[in-house]
Amino acid sequence: MVDPGLATDSLVAGDSPLTARETDVLRASRDGAPVARIAARLFLSEGTVRNHLSAAIGKTGATNRAEAVITAEGNGWL
Repeated sequence: MVDPGLATDSLVAGDSPLTARETDVLRASRDGAPVARIAARLFLSEGTVRNHLSAAIGKTGATNRAEAVITAEGNGWL
């Protein structure tokens, strides 16, 4: 059985525009960690983390990564 509210929300939000890696990076940035710490957690370079954050910010229509996290969480993408 599926909760009707969740089913409606998933239809409204649609599929995530984020790649799997952009999703990983946004999840890792939820706590406000600096880019260096996110990079270390995910075994990526700092430049790669910045690129993924920038792409996620653009795809969510956010102005910064905190807003991108909130938007992605609100749409059920994280």
